[in-house]
Amino acid sequence: MTTATQLKYFDELKRTMEWLATQPKVMFVGQTVAGPGTFMFQTLRDCPKDRTLEMPINESFQMQFTIGLALAGYIPISVYPRQNFLLLATGDMANMLDKIPVISDRKWPLKVIIRVATGPDAPVHPGHQHIDNYAQGFRNLFEWIEVVELDNAQDIFPAYKNALERTDRKSTLIIEHGNFYNEEYYARRMITSRKKHP
Repeated sequence: MTTATQLKYFDELKRTMEWLATQPKVMFVGQTVAGPGTFMFQTLRDCPKDRTLEMPINESFQMQFTIGLALAGYIPISVYPRQNFLLLATGDMANMLDKIPVISDRKWPLKVIIRVATGPDAPVHPGHQHIDNYAQGFRNLFEWIEVVELDNAQDIFPAYKNALERTDRKSTLIIEHGNFYNEEYYARRMITSRKKHP
């Protein structure tokens, strides 16, 4: 397997973020979107700085700010490096973002993209409060927020493009897997997957 193939998950994320940054009304908001600090920043490092807005470590405020941006006509991509800490914004997602279409009789179509990851657990384990995946729990909570997991590199661009261009008035929660940023981990996973599903 070539290095290019091994790097594809990260490369596709970076390519997709750079494409999103060229789209009208898109704004990245969140932790380490404008400067280094987490593994997700590397996918945004070459995006125009006027399309990134750094947020304090206050997950609930960030989601409220994100909803405000959407109401003002932006298409915010709200970045949370760990699902464990997105839980701190779940009340705002479940009681506001997910309910606004119903509350407004569908007159306020909000398009929000929430970008989150399961934290990588290698080469150094960051602690159990950084690596969980709550995808199914989120699916059970939301009616107007679609939950999408990015298990393969080829799913990345179509998932974000669909989230950006969708016309059904839904927001999208997109879950990346931090371990797949690692070229060797992703390569091993793809080899194992092919053996199970030839």
